[in-house]
Amino acid sequence: MRTLLQAVLSAMLLALCITATTQANERYIVKFKEGKESAVKAALDAQGAKLALDLPKHNAAAFSLPAQALTGLSHNPNVEYVEQDAKRYLMSQTVPYGIPLVQADQVSDSVTANIKVCIIDSGYDLAHEDLSGNRVEGANDSGTGNWFTDENHHGTHVAGTIAALSNDVGVVGINPHGNLNLYIVKVFNADGWGYSSGLIAALDVCEAAGAKVINMSLGGSIKSRTEDAAFAAAETAGILSIAAAGNDGNSRYSYPASYRSVVSVAAVDENKQHADFSQYNSQVELSGPGVGVLSSVPMGTALVAATSVANHDYLAIAMEGAPTGIASGVLIDCGSGEQQCDAAGKVCLLQRGNISFADKVLACEQGGGVAAIIYNNTAGQLNGTLGTTVTAIPAVGVTADDGAAMLLDVGNDATVAIGPGNYAYFDGTSMATPHVAGVAALVWSHFPLCTNKQIRAALQQTAEDLDTAGRDNYTGFGLVQAKAAADYLALNGCTAGGGNNTCKGKHCR
Repeated sequence: MRTLLQAVLSAMLLALCITATTQANERYIVKFKEGKESAVKAALDAQGAKLALDLPKHNAAAFSLPAQALTGLSHNPNVEYVEQDAKRYLMSQTVPYGIPLVQADQVSDSVTANIKVCIIDSGYDLAHEDLSGNRVEGANDSGTGNWFTDENHHGTHVAGTIAALSNDVGVVGINPHGNLNLYIVKVFNADGWGYSSGLIAALDVCEAAGAKVINMSLGGSIKSRTEDAAFAAAETAGILSIAAAGNDGNSRYSYPASYRSVVSVAAVDENKQHADFSQYNSQVELSGPGVGVLSSVPMGTALVAATSVANHDYLAIAMEGAPTGIASGVLIDCGSGEQQCDAAGKVCLLQRGNISFADKVLACEQGGGVAAIIYNNTAGQLNGTLGTTVTAIPAVGVTADDGAAMLLDVGNDATVAIGPGNYAYFDGTSMATPHVAGVAALVWSHFPLCTNKQIRAALQQTAEDLDTAGRDNYTGFGLVQAKAAADYLALNGCTAGGGNNTCKGKHCR
């Protein structure tokens, strides 16, 4: 998994609680001393302040204040205090692009109580606002910590894609109504690695817990005969095992995904294009959304970013390693950032390319810049990291199109903010895998008499063909499709999936 935390605009702005750099004509609430309202209002009017909202019951009012008026208020004996008129945003719920892309929103999860999905990963934040209402149990390997905590963030993100709740906050998962049974086996600590023997033991725990589908957003390049045999036995026992194809961007096989008994999942982006990091080989079977996937992470651990230029809000992604904070200033074009920009008190706009993101941000900071916005030089959002470089200013990435729009507004006011949040965008076949596992559980719940092999075959048969016609090494049979698979089984019965079950239509449910 690429551990790049990105951000949800509204969630970040709601949670952020830090002091903003003062800009002209921002809104402030002024609290008057008893009986001094008229005097203060007259003084502010003379200084060019605009009354935005009167609050007579509270002996206060909101004003749009120029800088000189704000300075004067700090010395006005008739004022009790002045505070920023903080913005408030709707607590809204986002449907990640992957949910409709795999048709999960077209199939009801009302009967998923007959299915259990086992997630072998780094744990599950049981306190998360989008996960705490699920039917969930778990276990953990010795030394990894409690299964209901997640120091690595990975497992909670995976679980959110499968089963984030439809509860008016955050995101929704493939099975969003709390009916699906989850079982968590924590095999990774914060370091994010374990052994093949531990994975075999986790598989045994999943089977003992009654899991029908196993999600493994994990893998390694070395094959294990013992592991291979264990997954083959699990397949014989009726379990559908699903694993990530790998993120090395080459044709190397990754295990357990490349065992015959395991479904290997590749990643595609929101345009259904193969992700450049996704491994490709003869074992790739299905594809799922794996680029810029928005899902849950342990509460308060995400870096959430927001950017505004000339009063226009843009979706931004916090640079991994950037400090939290909020800063405002006039936007200045600093080109590619290869030379120090005279940016004293300003927000640097920088184009991706030639030098590292960290060097660009450092050049901005050394030139006196208060924040950095780096725009992409290719299509799509810019996921960036500062690596081990320590900077003192907030830095974010935006798309090439948004960067072009910002260039037209150079000289106008800009604001960059980074704060804590509960949701993040991750890249990786790790993110694609739960889309397939979630769909498998969703479809299987409607056809419980089908076998694991029949469900697997139905998913292959109905995947949306991508890339080269027919099965290919990059996307397998194609993008997994929930409704197409359900319709296929309803029409043809489980026997069409390769078994001897003769039920069809409603009789197969």
